Amino acid sequence: MTFSFTRADFPGDFLFGAATAAYQIEGHRFGGAGSSHWDTYAATPGNVTGADDGAVACDHYHRFEEDLDLVQAGGFDVYRFSVSWARIMPDGRNVNPEGLAFYDRLVDAIVARGLKPYLTLYHWDLPSALADIGGWTNPETVDLFAAYTRAVIERIGDRVEAVATINEPWCVAWLSHFIGAQAPGLRDIRAAARAMHHVMLAHGRSLSVMREMGQKNLGIVLNLADNQPATDAPEDAAATRTADGIANRWFLDALFKGRYPQDILDALGPHMPAGFEAEMEEIAAPIDWLGINYYTRSLVAAAPDAPWPHATAVEGPLPKTAMGWEIYPQGLGTLLARVARDYTGELPLYVTENGMAGDDHLVDGVCDDPVRLQYFEDHLQVVRGLIGEGVPMKGYFAWSLLDNYEWSFGYEKRFGLVHVDYETQKRTPKASFEAFRAALSRDERRIAATG
Repeated sequence: MTFSFTRADFPGDFLFGAATAAYQIEGHRFGGAGSSHWDTYAATPGNVTGADDGAVACDHYHRFEEDLDLVQAGGFDVYRFSVSWARIMPDGRNVNPEGLAFYDRLVDAIVARGLKPYLTLYHWDLPSALADIGGWTNPETVDLFAAYTRAVIERIGDRVEAVATINEPWCVAWLSHFIGAQAPGLRDIRAAARAMHHVMLAHGRSLSVMREMGQKNLGIVLNLADNQPATDAPEDAAATRTADGIANRWFLDALFKGRYPQDILDALGPHMPAGFEAEMEEIAAPIDWLGINYYTRSLVAAAPDAPWPHATAVEGPLPKTAMGWEIYPQGLGTLLARVARDYTGELPLYVTENGMAGDDHLVDGVCDDPVRLQYFEDHLQVVRGLIGEGVPMKGYFAWSLLDNYEWSFGYEKRFGLVHVDYETQKRTPKASFEAFRAALSRDERRIAATG
């Protein structure tokens, strides 16, 4: 089975990439990395499936050459990766030369293979030393993130093609401080409100540092939700509006309108940092591109007897991935069209993560994943349609290159284009990887024959 499209069906400057994150693949015990709040969260019973952590993960720290060979072999243009704050600054403040040296080698290896390095500065691995002082609830973390930004860009900024400040601020703040489903695992509205603001302020301050340093092609990556009411009832529509305000409008309004949505501020305002309004201009500084991560839709029902936000997620009827997430490619089109129409206009947009977890197994050394292959096919066709409608889509990055540490789900959920045997660290490209390899081939004779 192959994709119905080839590279030739997309604009010549459209970028295809594979994405990863540092803590999920590198092996955090190596290279002088300090404790991350994910290490301590995973060490607490009940937080992570199997009490797994990222100590070894995919051993990318030692195997990055092999992994980058796979990115190159797959025909991808871009490798989207993150750097670990806890590796580069084990105490959150002082540089570990061994950590920076690793990323120096990594970026050189990316460039050597003709790939474009797309850097993410923060993909959730906060140093435990900063968790000790309140992490994202503490405004000091904003300034420390700016210092971390400077250290990273001074070392590798000359070779990276683009930089994202923060990956998925909703997860960093709301999922982790209100819902409590990720490190640090808090369930506190005051902590959530402060984290929701400080993570956006950290983006703005990091952006300012990079602008001062002359760094180009800067953005942020949001995970946006296609929220839909579970029924036609007015109360479900109201609950969906609130869910949209928390997941989408909070971040989009801040970035592109310089304010938070008033309906959400009505609830979070009493818990917000004093004087936050004066910091909105810094958050809304212009960016060069916006990344959007999308996996599924969310059906929302009213929960009038529960505290604010008086909303709950409802299981949908569509086929689901191994995460229990509905496969709903139409939602990607709805979101991206809305973002371009209501917020970004001609600003370049990227799908920076899209993919699915499957029940993947090797059979006679082969890993067939037809559901994933169809998932990518359907979502990329949505992107093609958006391009045809004039939405400025500039790239698509599959999540993820490798099966890896899936945060609170440990090693149970497999998102990779490449199967990883965690006992032997053997990599085996799945059928979906081979489909990308065929579709993205730059063999002009093949493109002419299939185009």
